[in-house]
Amino acid sequence: MCGIIGFSGSLEAADVLVTGLEQLEYRGYDSAGIAVQSKQGIQSVKAVGNVGALKEKLKEKVFHGSCGIGHTRWATHGGVSEVNAHPHQFGKITLIHNGIIENYKEIWEEYGAGKTLVSQTDTEIAALLFDKLYQGKPEETIKKAVSILEGSYAFCIIFEDIPDIVYCVRKVSPLVAARAKEGSFVASDVTALIAYTQDYFVLPEETILVLKQDTLYLEDLDGNQVEPEMLHVNWDTTAAQKNGYPHYMIKEIHEQAEALRNTILPRIKDNMPNFEAEQIPDSIFKGIDQIKIVACGTAMHAGMVGKVLLEKRVRIPVGVEIASEFRYQNPIINEKTLVIVISQSGETIDTLASLRQAKSKKAITLAIVNVKGSTIARESDYVLYTHAGPEIAVASTKAYTVQIAALVLLTMRMAYVSGMSDIEVIKKDYELLKLAEEAVHISLAKEEEIKELTNILKEKEDLFFIGRGIDYALSCEGSIKLKEISYIHSEAYAAGELKHGTISLITEGVPVIAIATQESVYAKMISNIREVRARGALVILITQEGVEVEPSIYNYHLTIPKLPDEFTPIPTAVLLQLIAYYTSVHRGLNVDQPRNLAKSVTVE
Repeated sequence: MCGIIGFSGSLEAADVLVTGLEQLEYRGYDSAGIAVQSKQGIQSVKAVGNVGALKEKLKEKVFHGSCGIGHTRWATHGGVSEVNAHPHQFGKITLIHNGIIENYKEIWEEYGAGKTLVSQTDTEIAALLFDKLYQGKPEETIKKAVSILEGSYAFCIIFEDIPDIVYCVRKVSPLVAARAKEGSFVASDVTALIAYTQDYFVLPEETILVLKQDTLYLEDLDGNQVEPEMLHVNWDTTAAQKNGYPHYMIKEIHEQAEALRNTILPRIKDNMPNFEAEQIPDSIFKGIDQIKIVACGTAMHAGMVGKVLLEKRVRIPVGVEIASEFRYQNPIINEKTLVIVISQSGETIDTLASLRQAKSKKAITLAIVNVKGSTIARESDYVLYTHAGPEIAVASTKAYTVQIAALVLLTMRMAYVSGMSDIEVIKKDYELLKLAEEAVHISLAKEEEIKELTNILKEKEDLFFIGRGIDYALSCEGSIKLKEISYIHSEAYAAGELKHGTISLITEGVPVIAIATQESVYAKMISNIREVRARGALVILITQEGVEVEPSIYNYHLTIPKLPDEFTPIPTAVLLQLIAYYTSVHRGLNVDQPRNLAKSVTVE
């Protein structure tokens, strides 16, 4: 959620920090601030609003220094205000923090000693704790503090009497670090570092990172030096820029065909899915008696598609679980369970907790993630990376379609290994998967048509999606995509449930987006569409090309190329993304940074 940047080097720290925060704006935030060590001491500037507001305030206060920390905050403890913005200072301590300190009240009661807090944040109480424990030795202070702190955190700390050094420690909340000719860097996301270097490492939990102008090093809590595992980003700054598009979201919608190719082709050998490069052995697919797919939000909707595919082709029971619920339900899993966790960032806190729970119950764990070296990737038994490249818009698009592609590849391999499909069937599946990827271009060619038809949605306050089977899974994703960026109240329903109460909400002029791409239930779906049309609904119908549809049952008709049922989600998803995008544009909203939302959810 929150964005973090720290620097010690040869450049003006304020410039580095503000530039880094601008690269992290996509994560979602409500305030921003920096602190720089200068000749006059540690100086902080904070502002409510975007980084632009911070830059305006910096014009009024000029200071120089080559070491500092910066932060974009997404409010958790305490409202949106300048005093609640980071950095926080207490005594000799100035720090920034991502996460939630769960025992902040107990810390205050033990160490507060009548001190008056400026903010309403748990972070200021953490600063108080560090200050109370500090006796001139930063590393010893950090070790004592983390033995007391409960919850999740990523801290970057500067000490008033220790010049030009940033100290960092984390638990759950992510931090990455790098060295470059300009100095030493730490950030919550590699996008803030990519202007300086493409080589970085993920800060391991329970280690202390020390950033100096000419070096950086790691040590564990016992004082032993730790060698980091270096990683390399295979994209540059241009991949994280708009490149002429008005928003990141529409750019990323258009990048989906390339992202799909990058995800699919490296896993194909002799026209068969092959995971040898990922060291995912066929043996993990043998002997399992159930599969659990665990994820949140859009990733969970990809899992819903995966459930339909896997149960149809592999004939093993598959459950799709909301990660935030799964971890508290004492799930029935064991060594014969394959748990597939899906997360774009690889840092989603509920999904990470569910992964750890699955491992504690001896389940086989396989992660589908987009970020190399992320915590979920490191802790899973096996990992299948999606190669979507950086996704900057809060509303996920290309990450979703490549997650579906990864699940299709897994389904194909498991069907072959289990003997449910022979080699010729799997090779035909691959040809169909290529057709689905090519169909993305056909969906994108409907952009102007969708831009025009979504004009009718901009004044609407309620909207419904309906579908059956895979189309219901797509309805869930279409609905969340629309409401998160357009703020239109939207619900998704399995079309057969209309008569069980939902249809009472369908009145004259209410939009219904009806997805009917599944040949196996097409006739039933058309009957459901007739029901809503008879009650005055404004119907936007999505079908495959070539099907016969009476014009009387829809107001607008969009099509995807003819494909077998299980390969329709990818081109259909593109149409739904374009509908959400242009509805938001017509309403004049901030498409890339919708209110109250963050890109990566790293706190409960």
